[in-house]
Amino acid sequence: MPNGEDRRDDGSALPKHTTPTWEVELLISGVAVFAMLQLPGRLDDAIFALRPRFSTEWSTMLAITYIYAKSAAVLLAATFVVHLVLRARWIALVGMHSIYPQGIAWDRLRLGPNARLVERERMGDVSTAIERADNRATTVFAIGVTLALLLVGITLVVVACLLVAALVGIAPRPNLITAIVACVVGPYGMLQWVDRRFGPGLAENGVASRVLRVLLRAYAAIGLGNARNIVFALLSSHGGRARVVLATATIMIAVSATVSMAYFYMREPDPPGSYGGFPAAGDMFPYAVGAEHYADRRNPDREGEAPLIPTIAPEGAYLEVLVPYRPSVDEPAMRRECPQARALREGARRVPAELACLARIHALRIDDRPVDVAFETSTDPATGRPALLAMIDVRSLAAGRHELRTARLDAHEDEPKDYVIPFWR
Repeated sequence: MPNGEDRRDDGSALPKHTTPTWEVELLISGVAVFAMLQLPGRLDDAIFALRPRFSTEWSTMLAITYIYAKSAAVLLAATFVVHLVLRARWIALVGMHSIYPQGIAWDRLRLGPNARLVERERMGDVSTAIERADNRATTVFAIGVTLALLLVGITLVVVACLLVAALVGIAPRPNLITAIVACVVGPYGMLQWVDRRFGPGLAENGVASRVLRVLLRAYAAIGLGNARNIVFALLSSHGGRARVVLATATIMIAVSATVSMAYFYMREPDPPGSYGGFPAAGDMFPYAVGAEHYADRRNPDREGEAPLIPTIAPEGAYLEVLVPYRPSVDEPAMRRECPQARALREGARRVPAELACLARIHALRIDDRPVDVAFETSTDPATGRPALLAMIDVRSLAAGRHELRTARLDAHEDEPKDYVIPFWR
């Protein structure tokens, strides 16, 4: 092992070309990684709390906004974690170089001459390996942060479109927003192509060149162009534009697809995992006891849409039933089943007519027998959302298992048409 004086002269100082921002990078990653790891879960809770409050068009746009926002959060979290790992590797290399400044003793490794030649060609000297590790960590940090900011920008654009739609009083549609974005981005791509194809042959101060510059400046003012993406401009100019565009598209599509799939599976009743021969919830209908139907078992942040009763074995003379109101399915059902109720919306009988319609749509049955009970308007105490309340007299029910049923309005063809809530007396 070299003495302390050799280490101070040859290995204790940082390499000459060390990235000057490495300390700030470590500080940001170390502090922000914990917040970013918690943010995706908070966004999950937010979308499950907000989605049932809106109609189909609004809930779809909220889901799109959620996917972009969570993709940005996941990308930032992954960037900070990977950056910390890469920086830790770089610090380890710097530390080991301070201990062994003379580098690798290749003659002491059990390698043949050809293997030794190949390894030395690929690795280079230790200082070069340290510089590569340093540059790789900074590049990952810059790319991850820039991509996340790009997704945040897209999220803000979608939110702005939603606010405009809310102010104008129209229901937002994904196809409309996509068409607007295409109408903005498409001409910009055409301008770039015209400038590359014909720009070199145009007079610098000619009318055509001045028009192109005015249009390009207008697009630059709204954020399109390399001026707002200096990191990608640097990478494209030194690493190849095609490679950078392909890598960027691959990362963003992969993250967005992963978030979308996770959102889909979070809404499925069967938990992920390998449970062997245990029957799936859908296969066991109506013998599956779903936690979402019991106030003392459900997670209101994730399972606040299904009808529910207080507990699986209720006591007392009355069974309290709450049916949360869902605009995305209840309003279309009311327009379809009770058009006269909608016609009375502005009249004095508005509430009774709509309440009667909802009571017919969500008619309750116990053990396949209709229940003659009046609905009241109420609120789900756990979520704060409007709900229908029914108090059913169950004093005459025999001891044992019973089933409370009501229609499931959003059921698909291969799914049960009823909610089934087993309970025991």
